[in-house]
Amino acid sequence: MSRTRTTWRTSRTAGLAALAATTALVLAGCSSGDANDKASTADSGTDRGPITFAVGKDTSGALQKQVDAWNTAHPSEKVTLDELPASADAQLQQLQQNAQVKSTAFSVLGLDVTWTSEFAANRWIDAMPASTSTSGLLPAAVDSATYRGTLYSVPWQTNGGLLFYRSDLLTAAGVKTPPTTWQEMQADCAKVKALPQAKGASCYAGQFDKYEGLVVNFSEAVQSSGGHVFDTDGNPTVNTPQAKTALAWLAGAFKDGTIPQEELTYQEENGRKAFQSGKAIFMRNWPYVWDLANKTDGSSKVAGKFDVAPLPGLDSTGSSTLGGYNLAVSSFTRHKTTARDFITYLTSDSSERANLLAASTAPTRAALYEDRALQKKFPYLADLKQSLDAAVARPKAVRYGDVSAAVQDAIYPVLSGQAGPDTALASLQTKLTQITSQP
Repeated sequence: MSRTRTTWRTSRTAGLAALAATTALVLAGCSSGDANDKASTADSGTDRGPITFAVGKDTSGALQKQVDAWNTAHPSEKVTLDELPASADAQLQQLQQNAQVKSTAFSVLGLDVTWTSEFAANRWIDAMPASTSTSGLLPAAVDSATYRGTLYSVPWQTNGGLLFYRSDLLTAAGVKTPPTTWQEMQADCAKVKALPQAKGASCYAGQFDKYEGLVVNFSEAVQSSGGHVFDTDGNPTVNTPQAKTALAWLAGAFKDGTIPQEELTYQEENGRKAFQSGKAIFMRNWPYVWDLANKTDGSSKVAGKFDVAPLPGLDSTGSSTLGGYNLAVSSFTRHKTTARDFITYLTSDSSERANLLAASTAPTRAALYEDRALQKKFPYLADLKQSLDAAVARPKAVRYGDVSAAVQDAIYPVLSGQAGPDTALASLQTKLTQITSQP
């Protein structure tokens, strides 16, 4: 699939206008009964009434506008947006704590795609009704929302890792196309750093703090070397030549300065801020960065000066880890019908289109990637779709939190120079086998 080198500047005003224009149709389709009926049922303690939507922090501001539009049309079933911390690990901890005490504080849960199995197995979320339609949704996203063949959540936002790069600097250095391999990226970086205008810029920014982002970046490196962290049957496969090659490359990149030592503390937002302040030539991150890095309000020094491409790999284009959010109904909320209707609203074609326009979030509806108007406005959609088509899901482990912690504990010391790849991966293989073999 060909890559485009065109850049564009997001019009947030246009995106929010589209949000307002499309909301009315969606709300009409989600509502059931008139306002008086809703007020009556809410007051009588049935399953309609006010709810709370718990989800990771929204950096765009668009989500609150969608909630406000819902609330205007549903005065008796208002939604309160409860933004959880930006860190995925902190989000999970808060959601787990509420579920373990059967708290009614949260109604609709924004779940990372790796959490569905744990929440379903522990009966913290309800199975979606059999009538729930998944037609038109990306198959990989739907699969991430199921547990043992049953749909427990609805795909809302998907995610594929992308390589953001300074197209202006690559052009100035005589580099005509973005790199497809790690070796090419390092060579391109050397050419760019020789430019006066690139003084002080580092080569590559990723997510290497000891949290879930490290699991994602490590998994992508393994996949991009021809290996897998888990096989198709859910068995760990990290003590392999491919995994050793991947981890050795990452450790070597920290050692030779391709990746600065400070990135051992980087999460998504750290990388984004470094890139849009001009401190990084290449960056691995999610699509949401496109909108923020293209802002022309003075917050970004690289607006109109960057582009995106699929992630590079060992010998050819790499492979992303599948990311995203699914929406589920808490087993403990008192207003489950309202919660399900709100999920239908947020995951509709109109809402996902408005989300893309306002915040460059990756939709789960396949048709939006083929929309010519959206392709014109978002020239990176083809690269994103390529990333998503090749993306690999993390395992559907009930104890996924333990899996993630084990990977972090094994990989972080290698990147920081405190352990060697071979010993770390052999130990990790044993640990993951123990975790996944237990119920």
